[in-house]
Amino acid sequence: MCSSDLAAQSILITDDTAFAAAVEAQVEAQIATLSTGAVAEASWRDHGAVIIAPLDQTPALVDRLAPEHVEFAVVDPDALAAQVRHAGAMFLGRHAPEAIGDYVAGSNHVLPTSRAARFSSGLSIYDFIKRTSFVKCDAAAFQALGPATVALAEAEGLPAHARSAALRLGQGAGLKG
Repeated sequence: MCSSDLAAQSILITDDTAFAAAVEAQVEAQIATLSTGAVAEASWRDHGAVIIAPLDQTPALVDRLAPEHVEFAVVDPDALAAQVRHAGAMFLGRHAPEAIGDYVAGSNHVLPTSRAARFSSGLSIYDFIKRTSFVKCDAAAFQALGPATVALAEAEGLPAHARSAALRLGQGAGLKG
């Protein structure tokens, strides 16, 4: 939980109700000692959560949340992490808190927030490289791909795109749109 961000979200997923209660008590105790306690308290109150669930369901829950950070503080963190597809950064084991990644491990600290990990990764060199796509078809490749192109363009409601392929296929007459 970022203690300077009112919108920060911290979620604990555990299969142990006693542990969940102990963590909730400790969060309250720790917040009381922080210089940024008022913000952390509001963030925890408004966006914090404790979820009791079997640990084998954790990867699916993490994928739904698509968090900026996830910590797997369990005996076998690699087994859970291998099943997660949507997380900005994963911290594996009880000795890998997020702060290690933020400050000294060298991992990326510019990560997707607000569930953007579903479709985006952390900042990388590729964000600073301009890329251009090149598409080339010979006559045989176009004959194989052209009909599907026409059908998809028509289904999408883009008749000019459909026509651009159909004309090249010799199918100019009878096109929709």
